[in-house]
Amino acid sequence: MDVEAAPKNTTPPTPPPAPRGSGKGMHWLLVAINCGMLALGNTAGPLLTRLYYSKGGHRQWLSAWLETAGWPLLLIPVAASYIARRARDPSAPLLLTRPRILLAAAGLGLATGADNFLYAYGLSFLPVSTSAILSSTQLAFTVFFAFLIVRQRLTAFSVNAVALATIGSLVLALHASSDRPAGVSSGQYWLGFFLCLGAAALYGLVLPLVELTYKRAAGGGRVVTYALVVEMQLVMALFATAFCTVGMVVNNDFQAIATEARAFELGEARYYTVLVWSAILWQFFFLGNVGVIFCVHTLFTGILMAACIPVTEVLGVLFLHEKFSTEKGVALVLSLWGLASYSYGEYTEAHADKKKVALSEAQASSPDPGHLPVGHIR
Repeated sequence: MDVEAAPKNTTPPTPPPAPRGSGKGMHWLLVAINCGMLALGNTAGPLLTRLYYSKGGHRQWLSAWLETAGWPLLLIPVAASYIARRARDPSAPLLLTRPRILLAAAGLGLATGADNFLYAYGLSFLPVSTSAILSSTQLAFTVFFAFLIVRQRLTAFSVNAVALATIGSLVLALHASSDRPAGVSSGQYWLGFFLCLGAAALYGLVLPLVELTYKRAAGGGRVVTYALVVEMQLVMALFATAFCTVGMVVNNDFQAIATEARAFELGEARYYTVLVWSAILWQFFFLGNVGVIFCVHTLFTGILMAACIPVTEVLGVLFLHEKFSTEKGVALVLSLWGLASYSYGEYTEAHADKKKVALSEAQASSPDPGHLPVGHIR
């Protein structure tokens, strides 16, 4: 998602440090799983949404609804965690019971629903390559809001990663005006442009607010666990889906699904396949997002999402037959370079911290030279 998000007094972030031994191994396994879910959803989700539009789909509210409609999948891990806790303690409740945290999750869910609609509406007028460029600006918004909200601490390596990802986005922007989809007017293209930019800004605000919610939960004396994170994502996805459901009802999208399926260029069966897999993969994205924030912090989430942008570009070329330009190749290299820079910075900082701890322990265990035993020759 280690540069740490810290308050003004530089105390560690809400998630406690991983324990040594097997506990530390499980922590990094959880990090890897959530990074994998985020990367998979962040690359495949936009491709399926764009495929829906390019083959005859026209319902923006439906596309936005699909981004969180997979929330029932979260009932499986939530139920498993709850049953396991009840086996240990028959009186154990669900973790997300504090009213303030529950309301915060609901509010974040509504904001996510609005963000989903902005993105889905914008993508209906843009190719994946252009929407990916605009989505990459989310990193800058995330850094800005993380600094204001959770006092994100930056290092030279993280700033370098942000700069490289931003430069990669600018390089991609050089060809953005030349790949307007067929049938899209200039006005629609720029409407989509600003809608996707607004979606990037809004989600750049949501991510630090999620981390702030974790901090407030821990500040109330509750241990923030991954089970609590999943329950919180369930509530967020439920409210985001409810927000988009209202839009679908007003826009008569539910009644139009059967008609749209029959007219879909790939066939009716594949139409429903696209919808189902969109819901599943977008849910991977959102769960991976909050999981990476929990395991590491907000800034790493933004950097990892930015690193996925060029991968989306390449997949757009392979599966949607978009052009692969020199600018896309340069942007891919810059983004991977930025991620490598960030990873190296985290490694060196963790290594330095480990040496400091070892030195401190050695000094604590050595005798005080000012209190040597009697008769000892200095």
